[in-house]
Amino acid sequence: MTSDTIIPVSFGAYEADFEAFAQALGDSFTRYGFAVIADHPLQQARIDGALSATKAFFALPEAAKRAYVVGQGGQRGYTPFGVETAKGEAHHDLKEFWHMGRDLPSGHPYASVMPPNVWPTEIPAFADEVRWLYGALDAMGRKMLEALAVYLGLERQFFAPTVDHGNSVLRLLHYPPTSGDGPHIRAAAHEDINVITLLLGAEEAGLEVLRRDGSWLAINPPAGSLVCNIGDMLQRLTNHRLPSTTHRVVNPSQARSGVARYSTPFFLHFNPDYEIATLPGCVDGAHPDRYPEPITADGYLQQRLREIKLL
Repeated sequence: MTSDTIIPVSFGAYEADFEAFAQALGDSFTRYGFAVIADHPLQQARIDGALSATKAFFALPEAAKRAYVVGQGGQRGYTPFGVETAKGEAHHDLKEFWHMGRDLPSGHPYASVMPPNVWPTEIPAFADEVRWLYGALDAMGRKMLEALAVYLGLERQFFAPTVDHGNSVLRLLHYPPTSGDGPHIRAAAHEDINVITLLLGAEEAGLEVLRRDGSWLAINPPAGSLVCNIGDMLQRLTNHRLPSTTHRVVNPSQARSGVARYSTPFFLHFNPDYEIATLPGCVDGAHPDRYPEPITADGYLQQRLREIKLL
């Protein structure tokens, strides 16, 4: 790993040499808060199908899209352009998005905080394609957590019961073409709220990570890669051993200003009632507990959503 790039971690090592995979993944997260996963097993044809359905939705007339603005905090369905604003920012981001959450059976105890999904009737393939992507990224995220558990000196399946009914969200993002004028950028500097984020569709330039020296590092993953980063919930749980790194999406160059950007981040969350209490193994004399008061995952989520104007 060099000082100016994030070296991709091959997912092939997950089966061939799990300990080495866990070490390489954890080292990348410890240094950058981000990792790039090469050779992931998600079928490109299915990814393309979900992306095609995504593009079809965002191409609908504005009135048709707004018919799917539902609920509170944009948990499900459509959130229009110009709504989400990064914490502490005066200007909204240059994006619109769709949220899908976990499908729960009738009467599930988490139903009060995890509402049912909605689906655009104008695009018949949308529900099946997007459900597949949600499931594939959810499964991939659990594999990443297995590796992180081992990296932290925990039992490999430590995280399994903490996320098996997690309030995880798949966000389908559309950044329209931009002139580059004015104070707005596609996504202002922020940290993610959740446990880990898995991102497809970062090939179009713009994603940048804040280095510890205050400079910005462009993330330019190879085609077909999966970008993964630590969220604030895991940072809190690990007492900042695994950092939630500030990142942003800057506007494109003039040559690419007429090109829309699409991406599909999957925000993996803990179960709503999971208590985020600092792991004992992440506390010592040199690293006192930053968070002596635990908080539930849902309590933390609601607190943070208010900060970014989604509640």
